[in-house]
Order: sequence, then structure tokens, then C-alpha cells
Amino acid sequence: MSQLFSRQLLDWFDQYGRKDLPWQKEITAYRVWVSEIMLQQTQVKTVIPYYQRFMASFPTIEALAGATQDNVLHHWTGLGYYARARNLHKAAQLIVDERDGAFPDTVEQLETLPGVGRSTAGAICTIAFQKTATILDGNVKRVLARYHAIDGWPGQAATSKELWCLAEQHTPTSRIADYTQAIMDLGATLCTRTRPQCQKCPLARECRGYNTGSPTDYPGKKPRKAQPVRENLFLIIRNPQGEVLLEQRPANGLWGGLWVFPQCDREADIRPTCHQLNCQPINWQLLPKQRHTFSHFHLDYQPVLIDATQQPAIMDSCARVWYNPNSPLEVGTAQPVQQLLQQLKV
Repeated sequence: MSQLFSRQLLDWFDQYGRKDLPWQKEITAYRVWVSEIMLQQTQVKTVIPYYQRFMASFPTIEALAGATQDNVLHHWTGLGYYARARNLHKAAQLIVDERDGAFPDTVEQLETLPGVGRSTAGAICTIAFQKTATILDGNVKRVLARYHAIDGWPGQAATSKELWCLAEQHTPTSRIADYTQAIMDLGATLCTRTRPQCQKCPLARECRGYNTGSPTDYPGKKPRKAQPVRENLFLIIRNPQGEVLLEQRPANGLWGGLWVFPQCDREADIRPTCHQLNCQPINWQLLPKQRHTFSHFHLDYQPVLIDATQQPAIMDSCARVWYNPNSPLEVGTAQPVQQLLQQLKV
């Protein structure tokens, strides 16, 4: 069955697979690695423009390692899951400093890099180095779960273990790079989460999920749990020159390393928060609330436009800057912050 699976998949890929994506050209381990990190939990169509801009600015691993974290995060702004960018930068520095720029070429070595797990390591090995390895990203999990009618949620240890075993059984020893791309493509284009195009799928005849008549029942869904909602105020503190105050988040945690507006929980906290920042608020205006959704909670934030005078001591902290919204932004900002800064331009 495994040989039939891979043969049907490769025949389909030869005719319909995607072969002109930016990272499929001039293939190097570095280019493949960057693309695989960007594609974690993010769709291809979203990644393409980010990838192209990123590679234009950081064409080599040495260029990425030598960049500032601010610049790297700036190129990532809007792509989300910012720990990926921080790990990418850290891993580039490790490869340059400890391996003289030589990219690891085994799954075991790759898994030692920050942000690289078993599936990502397998993808890099197969695509960049033509070595036999197994992948199991979200698309592949869905394909295998439907093909074998596995109704467990892939996030459960037992289901994950079963899917890894099946993935290894189906992985061929020849045309490994094409197979890796093929099974990811099938999940991304035909075997989609909703409304799968089973009538076009090369695996439909043997697919147990399809033959049940309810392919979308597989894989099992994550147990539903109401997402908590957090609320806070985004303080857009504007000085007489029209500059707004930004501060850098700590390296770890939510929006780690990104530049954001100061925040507080209640309107009563606005004045004391401004004073802590060595600013004297003159007046403020509450703007409409907005929502930003993370993977594990909703953030309801209300922008507050504050006119204030600044005290000289504000620049005592290197983690705070006055920024002119009309100037080019060269640091990483959280997406809601970037959107609000766009609205402040004159």
C-alpha cells in the first residue's frame, strides 16, 4: 500500500504540483530553512511576499546572522508567531559562529537549532540535501488521518505517534524531495480542512475517510474550549512635535522584542502611567475598541490618543523611543501597532 500511495502521489505531483514557488528556485539549505520556518502555521500565499522581502534583505545566512533583531522582526511584522523570527535569527548566529556557516545536514543536527522540530528538520533534509527523512506538518497530518480514517486529534500523543508511524511507512527512498513537496501540496490544495476536492485527489480510491462519505470528520477536532478575552488600553502618547512613544517588549513572552505602545488596564491608570513614563498628559481621547486574536486568547484593546508634554528623562531608557509616524519604520512592531501607526500618518 505504501508504494502505491507514493507512486500515485508522485504521478499527481508531476502533473499538478506546485513547482514555481520562490523557495523552489536556486535551492539551498538556507533558503529552504527560511521558507519552512515561515510556513509553520502560515499559508503559502501569505508567506510569499514576506519571503521575497526577507531574502532580498538577508540573501545569505551570514547576512541574517549579522542583522539586528529589530531589523529581522521588522521584516516579520504582520506574519505573526514572532518567536519564529527570534529563533531564526538566533539559529543563524549559532551556525555562523559555531559551524563557520556550514548548514547542518542531518535531522539530529537540525533539531538542535532553535525553532526547528522533527518535521521541519525532515523537510530541510529531503528538499535541500535529498536525504531520506520524514515530515509531518499540518497538511500531512490531515492527508494521512483521512487516508487511514484516524479520528483522534493530532495534538494527542497517541494520535501523533500513530501518524508518525504511518508517515514513515509511506515515505519512499527515491524522489524524496518531490514526495515531500507532493504530500504538502496535496494537503494545501486538494485535501483542505474544509471542502476538500476529493474528486480530484489521486488517493481517493483507497482513502478510507473519503469512502466513509465524511472525509472532514478526519482528523478529529481539538476539544473546544472557550478562548479567554483580555482587555487593555494602548496609550498613543503624542508629544508637541507629533512623535509618538514606543517601548520595546522583553525578549521573551507576548510580542517579544517588538516595539509597542505603552499599555495599562483602566482609564484611571492613564495619568499615573504617563507620569511613570515622564510624560505630562494634557488631554486624551478614547478611540473605538478593536480585537486582535492570538492562538490561545483574544485581546480587546482600546487605543487612547494622548497629547502630552515630555520630560527630558524619557530617553534614559534605551527600550523607549519617540517615533515620527511619517518616517520609515525600521523596527519590528506588533500588527495592531503597525496599523495604528499607519492611521497616524499625515
